[in-house]
Amino acid sequence: MDHTEGPGRSWLLRLVIAFAFAQGAVSMARPAVSYRALSLGADERAIGVITGVYALLPLFAAVPLGRRTDHGRCAPLLPLGVVLIAGGCALSGTAGSLPAMAAWSGVMGLGHLCFVIGAQSIVARQSAPAEQDRNFGHFTIGASLGQLIGPIAAGYVISERDGLLGRTSALALVVSAAVATASFVSLRRIEHRTAPGVRAPAPAAKVPVGRILRTRGVPAGIFISLAVLSATDILTAYLPVIGEHRAIAPATIGLLLSLRAAATIACRLVMTPMLRVLGRTALLTTTCLLAGLLCAGIALPVPVWALATMLAVLGFCLGVGQPLSMTTVVRAAPPEARSTALALRLTGNRLGQVAAPASAGLIAGVAGTAAPFVMLGVLLLAAAGLGVRGGRAPGPADDTVPARPVPRPEQPSTNRNLT
Repeated sequence: MDHTEGPGRSWLLRLVIAFAFAQGAVSMARPAVSYRALSLGADERAIGVITGVYALLPLFAAVPLGRRTDHGRCAPLLPLGVVLIAGGCALSGTAGSLPAMAAWSGVMGLGHLCFVIGAQSIVARQSAPAEQDRNFGHFTIGASLGQLIGPIAAGYVISERDGLLGRTSALALVVSAAVATASFVSLRRIEHRTAPGVRAPAPAAKVPVGRILRTRGVPAGIFISLAVLSATDILTAYLPVIGEHRAIAPATIGLLLSLRAAATIACRLVMTPMLRVLGRTALLTTTCLLAGLLCAGIALPVPVWALATMLAVLGFCLGVGQPLSMTTVVRAAPPEARSTALALRLTGNRLGQVAAPASAGLIAGVAGTAAPFVMLGVLLLAAAGLGVRGGRAPGPADDTVPARPVPRPEQPSTNRNLT
């Protein structure tokens, strides 16, 4: 007898759709925040601080949320995340000062963290070992779709003509809040739930964070993810600044950011055959190396068509790091602490999102607006080196720590969802 209530085979598609709306709202809001801050008199350093605050609250909340998710349900984090994203976007649009914008940007970042921890944990629990690369790749397509549509929408709404930059950037933030609420349409019945009458096992003892971080594969996965996300984040925040200095219109900047996201989607659609041909370590190392060189190349005063070409190839390379780092961390972590390990990975991401923009702001203030992209190039080259040394993870055929499939009564699990 089947004692579980499942969301059906379409759970991953519904999760991708919800993630696309949530990420689309964030991707629309991030450049809008930069443009609104510029309209309020912010300089490059202030942009760096506001961008860093987006990651500050998540930096402290990730591990506690991961601990909770290891022994409970994941799904409640999704609507909570949507509410915080929508609220942060809307209130950023109505804020009249840079400190207020920074604060509401932090709320937006906390909402994004809640959504991502819940969603990644659902994918990890409900995917068989051989399906992890594919399912995480498909899951991150939702993020790429949001990153594709969000900047185009922001560029379409925002205009700097006739002194309208402050008003139109505020409108873009309010619209992004509405986009976030559209996620609710597909959030229903995504997570498998234990049926009445089936008792969940008692939670296991917490695995120390130090033990998780010492597990082979986890540090490499965290650092590669940090480097890739920092590159995406600084591109989103600082390409508008590059555009201002090189007289590139906001609509063109939006198209360039969306081109990068479209290339990332293309990468994830063909990731499975690339893995078969190159293998995990070679694919991670090659793409990080090439991405580092391309990021540094953005610092050059190239024409718009050359910048578009570089961003397209860069987007394709950046598409590899996130899903493979998720799989690397999930497979390497102790079975009873996979959500915590994913949360540690997100903590690393947020640490990068705090430190990288702040460093970028300082570097930009001293060496010019193109200098942060050189910093990103160095970070990605370091990730490529770490991928060679310690980025290996067991594949489905030799998975020493297999991912847990959907829990069944005859196979108790400490990750089982509680009702």
